[in-house]
Amino acid sequence: MVRNVQTVDPNMTVKQTVDQVIASEFHGFPVAENGYLLGFITAKELLRYMDQPNAKIRNVMKKGTFCAIPSMSISDATRILFRYGLRNLPVVDEDRKLIGIISNLDIVRSQIEKSRPNKVMTVKRFLEQTNDIKLKVENKEIEIDRIIPTQKEIFMDELVGRQYELKRGMIEPLIVVERRNGYVVVDGHHRIMAAKKMGMKTYKAIVLVPNDYSVTLGLEKTAERWGLKTLDDVNIIEGTKHPFMEVTMMLLPSEETEALTKKLIDRDRH
Repeated sequence: MVRNVQTVDPNMTVKQTVDQVIASEFHGFPVAENGYLLGFITAKELLRYMDQPNAKIRNVMKKGTFCAIPSMSISDATRILFRYGLRNLPVVDEDRKLIGIISNLDIVRSQIEKSRPNKVMTVKRFLEQTNDIKLKVENKEIEIDRIIPTQKEIFMDELVGRQYELKRGMIEPLIVVERRNGYVVVDGHHRIMAAKKMGMKTYKAIVLVPNDYSVTLGLEKTAERWGLKTLDDVNIIEGTKHPFMEVTMMLLPSEETEALTKKLIDRDRH
């Protein structure tokens, strides 16, 4: 859950609340007084009272709202959001005080952050078969300055997007292979380059640990052939879209896609 929750005071007016919604990235806010959750006001509900700009939120809001408790599982919170068509679910403590909020975006983020077991196992089996070694799977934080890339180029638009995701707290693990001199990247070059650019020192990773460090992996040979020793050796391509972004924005005018990229860059600077 997000702990730093923006709220609306019930004594605010409709006009003040509309201005707060417009100035934010949200479609509505929990209504709280002295820390206690009273309800939730959405943009749709505010539209009903646009002809009453000076009305108090206390008098126009629906009393009460759906909520969660800290011990609720992600799957149960997802069911509530899905079942009732909600975007946000405030989280309250035993005294009904607001302590956090979880959104459908947070649910999506939690799923993306999971390295799919099938993907990890597929990589593991491939590396074991092609290099005649055995690999053990570990989850841990690794030092970014010990990471060895195996991809010589990344795309600026995707890099900016990954930075924005990291800033919003979405940490999707890398898949790497442990070596004596560091960690060879199997999956996650844009993620780790974004983390480095943001000044992060460590990053979550699914680490494949070999039983024999003397075997030179094909990935290492590729990195050596391209002269890749550190993340500083990776080239950032500007002016050309990452294939994922090319497909995503194929129906948008070029000036709009440029504006969207600029918006993400500006967000990253603040």
